[in-house]
Amino acid sequence: MSKPMLVCVDDYEQYAREYLDRRSLVYFISGADEEVTLKENRQAFKNWKIKPEVLRDVSKRDLSTSLLGQHVDFPICIAPSGSHCLACHEGELATVKAAATMKTCMVLSTYSTKSMEEVSQAAPNCLRWFQLYVWRPRTIPENLVRRAEAAGFKALVLTVDLPVTGKRRTECYAGGFYMPPHLQLPHLPQHFKDQDVELEYGAPKGMVDASLTWECIEWLKSITNLPIILKGILTPEDALLAVQHKVAGIVVSNHGGRQLDYVPATIEALPKIVEAVKGQIEVYMDGGVRTGTDVFKALALGAKAVFVGRPIIYGLSYAGEEGARQVLQILRDELSLTMALSGCSKINDIKPQYVVHQSHFAKL
Repeated sequence: MSKPMLVCVDDYEQYAREYLDRRSLVYFISGADEEVTLKENRQAFKNWKIKPEVLRDVSKRDLSTSLLGQHVDFPICIAPSGSHCLACHEGELATVKAAATMKTCMVLSTYSTKSMEEVSQAAPNCLRWFQLYVWRPRTIPENLVRRAEAAGFKALVLTVDLPVTGKRRTECYAGGFYMPPHLQLPHLPQHFKDQDVELEYGAPKGMVDASLTWECIEWLKSITNLPIILKGILTPEDALLAVQHKVAGIVVSNHGGRQLDYVPATIEALPKIVEAVKGQIEVYMDGGVRTGTDVFKALALGAKAVFVGRPIIYGLSYAGEEGARQVLQILRDELSLTMALSGCSKINDIKPQYVVHQSHFAKL
């Protein structure tokens, strides 16, 4: 039976909802509590309207940019998400191959189902960052940092919004999440592999250090020279603390709506954070990105790049590596089209003047 024609990211989500097994699907799509933030991450993009400029030469468009000095062909990258083998057999190997083909960046999750060494070997020329949790004892994350350095990862993305794991009701109603016995989480310490791992909403229970403070940034800097990016910043105040601690960048993120419900949608939090840091560090964003117009709006509001998580999972469920590549290609093509219709020929042309919040029109 031939597969259906899919023309937008939402089509890939619909396919995944129909064909992924229920427990895996729930793990990927669930949010915290009432899932208000999960929904608003997407809905809030609709609050920003594009103000196109006409009669500009857009016959040639250059979507390339750089992340921490490293070239990417377009500013749409792959966010860290766990357990890609639940979506397709090759898992993260398919994901990194898609990223390499599209010449963009992939952030590998600590909770990946393929090891960082396997991922590096699958696509040695792909720009790869490694997402990190600070577990107890600290010898565990230190070992992961050493492995990431040896495997050629170019930055560490420290997740800072998970001192404890949020409550995901949808997972609870589905009977909780259990890793199938044929799959492993290769970055877990050995003593977790030798016994049944007690999971709490998909993560090993009690491993993350809830006592962490900003001191952990200095500790991490003391053990590596890799650039450090903080993922999970939602306020200007925390963004300024990140600047003070001299990290390389931040990801404006609410963990895909999976941690604390009723926090702001990331596209709404982004402008004030960009304004606060004043270009001192690079600012990225994830959460709710599904179209090229979403990407355009985020770039106009000051994001250096956006990261997508669930859309890649949907692509993997459809056609593995090729499906993930298709999702990235759709987003790239839609961004290019939006740029052309807005009067922008290169990424640096996309300025705040091109978007306005819909509340502006209520004042007229």
